Amino acid sequence: MTDATRESSGLIGSAQRALRVLDIVGSAGDGISAKAVARRAGYNLSTTYHLLNTLVYEGYLIRLGHGRGFGLGYKVGSLYQRLCAELDVGQELQDELHHLHRRAEAAAYYTVFRETDIVVAAVADSAEYPRATPLDFGFHEAAHATAFGKVLLASMPRRQRRDYLSGAGMPKLTDRTTVRAVDLDTELDHVDRAGMALEIEEFQPELACLSAPVLDTRNRVMGAVAFSVPAATFQARRWHLERAARAGAARFSHLLATRPSLVTGV
Repeated sequence: MTDATRESSGLIGSAQRALRVLDIVGSAGDGISAKAVARRAGYNLSTTYHLLNTLVYEGYLIRLGHGRGFGLGYKVGSLYQRLCAELDVGQELQDELHHLHRRAEAAAYYTVFRETDIVVAAVADSAEYPRATPLDFGFHEAAHATAFGKVLLASMPRRQRRDYLSGAGMPKLTDRTTVRAVDLDTELDHVDRAGMALEIEEFQPELACLSAPVLDTRNRVMGAVAFSVPAATFQARRWHLERAARAGAARFSHLLATRPSLVTGV
């Protein structure tokens, strides 16, 4: 993108470059040199040093000792904590999700509404049972093809759902992805009645997911608990995963209902 294009679209090139550097440092783990950042970003070394120094000064990066280069700064952590608070995901819920992950022996996800978005608010996994890429914190796409997305879509009035999908789209991600609104409506009616959604290789080949709704004190869907496993093992594990998802969703509903902010509406 040229500078003229950025200006016409309201984008600021220097801000984009700084964010690109921040993303590279964050994805590299603790310790990446300025030369490595410049190489990955495609920037000259002088520009890269200016960007790195600015991000260090503002607290978004730190210089690591013993010549290890740069790492994420502590201000990033405070931003993450604020976002978790915005999504109403405290440590108690994160601990509960890790418990569900261990109990189900599957990657576990907690998904919520944020304004008009359907977003992954927390993930619990391990080396043995890893999360599905790119289903990470902040993921907010492909609701029509994910089990947790279907749970939340099913809770919407049909007109609101159509508006959401017209903006988000229904791309065909695999040969199994539902891309016709009428077909999805039929499936979501079943999800609403059953209180459970699943998808097998609709989001990704060789991946299956299952999800149950988290309810508020008025019995309205406010989130979803989900698990993902290899599709090859799903049928043999389905009922175990379903029981774990229903129990986990009920536990989340209870934890959220006892929060003063949710009870009082503050």
